[in-house]
Amino acid sequence: MLYIGDALSIHGSTPTSVETLGRLLSEFYDVKMVSNKKNQILRLFDMLSSVVKFRRETDMILIDTYSSKNFYYALLVSQLARLLKVSYFTCLRGGSLPSRLERSPFLSKLIFNNSVMNVAPSQYLLKAFEEHHYKVQFITNNIDLSKYPQKRRENISPNILYVRAFSKIYNPQMAIKAFSMFKEEFLSAKMCMIGPDKDGTLQECQELAKKLGLHESIELTGKLSKEEWIKRSSDYDIFINPTNFDNQPVSVMEAMALGFPIVSTNVGGIPFLIEDEKDGLLVNISDENQMYEKMSELMKTPLLVKSLSENALLKAENFDWKSVQNEWKKLLTLRNDKNDL
Repeated sequence: MLYIGDALSIHGSTPTSVETLGRLLSEFYDVKMVSNKKNQILRLFDMLSSVVKFRRETDMILIDTYSSKNFYYALLVSQLARLLKVSYFTCLRGGSLPSRLERSPFLSKLIFNNSVMNVAPSQYLLKAFEEHHYKVQFITNNIDLSKYPQKRRENISPNILYVRAFSKIYNPQMAIKAFSMFKEEFLSAKMCMIGPDKDGTLQECQELAKKLGLHESIELTGKLSKEEWIKRSSDYDIFINPTNFDNQPVSVMEAMALGFPIVSTNVGGIPFLIEDEKDGLLVNISDENQMYEKMSELMKTPLLVKSLSENALLKAENFDWKSVQNEWKKLLTLRNDKNDL
């Protein structure tokens, strides 16, 4: 199996599914994961040359498919696979893929009509692809639950956790603005923001925290290993996700597995992942006032915290690799016979 995606963790980026899912699938298949080239042109060349190089020993290709510039990686790789008569599957990753289907219908058909199957990790993308009449199967993103110590929360501290890359699309500034209001009400509050910088947003957040007089209350760590941030998470009791775009973020799934009450914007696939008032709280995009209000509500309502925490832990059981692996095994047996679908 050849798995095509951005395997850039060696350069400081957060591991993506080509590395995480790829390693898990290697329990059952011989998986070659491509590409770890930092330069975009070299990465594309590495992807395409790997398809050619391994075409005779590869009986299927998995292609991580995003909605922005990486969409064109998927386009070129998929069409080369077609030319060489190698079966391929797309793994749908981009939260903005539904809009890509609208903007680029011809190119989308080239990719998605000719795959063995398009795999959606969220009900959000499943629904979008079904509406465009593409063959699609839902297999959730997965995590190894054994790595996440369960903590049932009820009476909580005013300590806030953000775990996501610092990128404009994830809007971490909203978290700082909401925390500023939260800090005025809960004087002992602190916030930890963990994640690599993508586009200079980390520096912008540092400057905003200083401008608001919060630089001693907010810790911006940069990237930490999964083991490091999971260990740190036990000191915090509210998880926030202020993103502008999303699919089914693993960081939110991980927060559920850790028993956090979660406050998130209701964008993209988030409402398909979090049921408002049941296993998390949803707020409108870019509405820091509403995010603050929900954070404050959690501090004042232990029974709500208990309910959200318990339901989040229960939902997280569905994300465990032990529950998901058989779905992948069954799907990948279809590679040689598209008529089985």
